Amino acid sequence: MQLVLDLLVPGIIAGVSCYGMAKRVDVYDALLQGAAKGLEILLRILPALVTLLTVVAMLRASGALELAAELLAPALEWLGIPPETVGLMLVRPISGSAALGVGSELITTYGPDSTIGRTAAVMLGSTETTFYTIAVYFGAAGIKKTRYAVPAALCADLAGFFFASLTVRLFLG
Repeated sequence: MQLVLDLLVPGIIAGVSCYGMAKRVDVYDALLQGAAKGLEILLRILPALVTLLTVVAMLRASGALELAAELLAPALEWLGIPPETVGLMLVRPISGSAALGVGSELITTYGPDSTIGRTAAVMLGSTETTFYTIAVYFGAAGIKKTRYAVPAALCADLAGFFFASLTVRLFLG
């Protein structure tokens, strides 16, 4: 079984290359063109990505996330969401790596089998890095105005946070 898994990716690459040669496609040239397009997209989206990562670092370093957690705690408790997860909820739409860091801190602090740890894990799996995703895909497509995409995506994130907490309480709580 391990041999099959080890050969899966090289087999797919060889299969695609053989298929391209059978269709009389210059596989190497197609690879170079794809790489060039990938670099063009990278250059278009890089400024937005650097900005997002900088903002996340500044929010964490300034203590703004902790202040937001204190302010939002009563509303979150009323909704049944552990207030300790507010940092995760604020960072997740902006940065996946920062959210993983916050989630890891929550799991380390409260334990992986605690309600808070489980809620954090389910929140990480049921929500998206909204602004990162919009920056990447809209930037790659050359779309400047997001219009309703950001509010709709943030509403989906809020629903994901709420239902992650509800699911943990119902099934694991």
